[in-house]
Amino acid sequence: MEETKKLPWYQRVRRWGQTNLTEDDPARHNIDFWRSQWKRTHIQGVIVNCGGIVAYYPSRFGLQYRAATLGEGDYFGEFAQAAREEGLAVIARMDINRATEDFFRAHPDWFCRDKEGNPIMSQGRYFSCVNSGYYKEYIPAVLTEIIQRYHPEGFADNSWKGLGRGQICYCENCRKAFREKTGLDLPDAPDWENPVYRAWIRWSYDCRTENWDLFNEVTQREGGEDCLWLGMLNGDPVNAGGSFGDLKALCSRSKVIFSDHQSRDGLNGFEQNHDNGMLLRLAAQEQVVVPESFANYVRGRRTFRLAANPWQETQMWMVSGVAGGISPWYHHIGGGEWDRRQFETPVPLFRWHAQHEPYLYDRVSLANVGLVWSQTNADFYGRDQARERVALPWRGFTLALHEGRIPFLPIHVDDIARYASRVRTLILPDVAAMTEEQEDSVCRYLEQGGNLILTGGTATLDEDGQPRSRRKLWDVLGLSETGRVYGAFTAQPSDWEHPQAHTYLHLPQERHPIWDGFSMTEILGFGGGLRETVSSGTLVPMGGFVKPFPIYPPEFSWIREIDDAVHPIFAGELPNGSRVVYFAADIDRCFGRDRLPDHGRLLENAIRWTLDGELPVRVEGDGFVDVSLYAQGERRILHLVNLSGCDVQPGYCHRLLPVYGLRVSLPWRTGQAHLRLLVSGGTYDLDAANGEVSFPIEKLVDHEVVVIE
Repeated sequence: MEETKKLPWYQRVRRWGQTNLTEDDPARHNIDFWRSQWKRTHIQGVIVNCGGIVAYYPSRFGLQYRAATLGEGDYFGEFAQAAREEGLAVIARMDINRATEDFFRAHPDWFCRDKEGNPIMSQGRYFSCVNSGYYKEYIPAVLTEIIQRYHPEGFADNSWKGLGRGQICYCENCRKAFREKTGLDLPDAPDWENPVYRAWIRWSYDCRTENWDLFNEVTQREGGEDCLWLGMLNGDPVNAGGSFGDLKALCSRSKVIFSDHQSRDGLNGFEQNHDNGMLLRLAAQEQVVVPESFANYVRGRRTFRLAANPWQETQMWMVSGVAGGISPWYHHIGGGEWDRRQFETPVPLFRWHAQHEPYLYDRVSLANVGLVWSQTNADFYGRDQARERVALPWRGFTLALHEGRIPFLPIHVDDIARYASRVRTLILPDVAAMTEEQEDSVCRYLEQGGNLILTGGTATLDEDGQPRSRRKLWDVLGLSETGRVYGAFTAQPSDWEHPQAHTYLHLPQERHPIWDGFSMTEILGFGGGLRETVSSGTLVPMGGFVKPFPIYPPEFSWIREIDDAVHPIFAGELPNGSRVVYFAADIDRCFGRDRLPDHGRLLENAIRWTLDGELPVRVEGDGFVDVSLYAQGERRILHLVNLSGCDVQPGYCHRLLPVYGLRVSLPWRTGQAHLRLLVSGGTYDLDAANGEVSFPIEKLVDHEVVVIE
């Protein structure tokens, strides 16, 4: 315990609570309520509003807008003092991306402008420019003031990146900085075919990273090496690019990663939160702590900031995150107690987390499948169609892996060599835009005997999204494209009068293991796009393409043309034994969009065939059960998360459906294994047989954590 106290706060604090103050809180607050809540939830640190768009302390900077009911008070000071008396770390929350009209009139050169020179505004506030004195001078001065007065452990800010990709700032600061960096004038408009616009995209990322470094230089100079400024990051590798947060660059800089990814969205399920934790940690270093805020208010089709989420919705998001290595952080809007149900939601899980903390950190994932992500691909290949081109293929594979109970590592494309020794199969879901170095890393991985699954246009474009003159990876695989495409690569109308996507895959007579489970059919519904590909190497083409035909009226619904020379899948072994699968048909995109079970089965079959039985754990039984396995030395720690019945409208999961009779098997040396069930309770001993240990999970409600040693 004494050794733990000596650790810096970012290694020691594992549970957080945030009260996101509202302007009326200083007049109606109840600090005693929060003291009680902190104790009930066993948190070790608090995040509370301090300055920026609204100040909750009496700043010497007159233009920093004060909360409407603050008066001459010091609400941040009161909150921070109470937290310190309870032994908690204090993080000052900032929000720095916009300011009042008075501020704008005093410093008009610090704010964003459109092409006509007009200020860019939202909700009565003026957007501050990331290249102006607001970021370079004013915010560093505010940070210095806060450190000198209150000595917080650090700072959090979830609105620090300024304007997103949808708007170009034409203020003089940006014009000058872009010209100095590139020798060019700002682009006239978003246009991915314009190399100046592509240069602006890269420069915009660099601007945010420079500010990240500047703020950390200020806080560490004024507050010591452990006083960190932390812009909050989102673990979605596709959507993060729209706001110019370079996940790889920023995670690599971080001693702790604060994540602002509070709930699931319409595309992704609860399992995404597992991926958030894994992705952010692996992009930094695996043992980094990743606290993530969990919304306790309604975030469904409609958002109600002060109303309590169904507790099951928040619970499942939290336990999925914990399975991925996330540290829990409850988030409430306002210090009031309008809907007291929300304050009960985090209590059970936070207590459980505190009790079993030693098993939830300092461990290594035993997953042997790697799923590659790339923000460059999302930007320069995805462009204005990133959801279709990048998010859906990624989602297709993440869902297939989770439903197939196959643990995996989300790996940044620059980290392939870093994790290659741990990965048996590497998956590239339409990672089209790659640098030569990134392509070389995949080729080296193959040379070393790794297995590979790739889809669509992977490695066909350079880092700018322009066609490659040479395709090294495709040459290694003996694949080439004819240039002809079939089917539909984007979402199509479901109206029966529009049958463009009424297409099928024609299964071959000789069935490769990729077709397991389809012995009773000659066709599979498809509905996607297919790039005509030929093989001159060891990859064998399989199947054919059934071209569109009418859906309605039913008398017209018969197959007109099957083209068995257009192949959806190629699979085989390279001379060194590496197993490779190429999906010319965008099955991953289709599964991400439509979730047709046959598509998920195809993806899972491909993964299992490349692994050839080398799975770190097997879980048999009914239900949608997400599986994660970790090692702490010789100890094994298994997370099972029951997502059965959770596939409802985001925000509204309100019942849990238990599953029964699961059976778990994993490799184990000879001898006895001692098991502890950390959620349901109970311990028992088992004898290993045939190099593995096998045991039942009689009932799984929300989650279970099994310690085997």
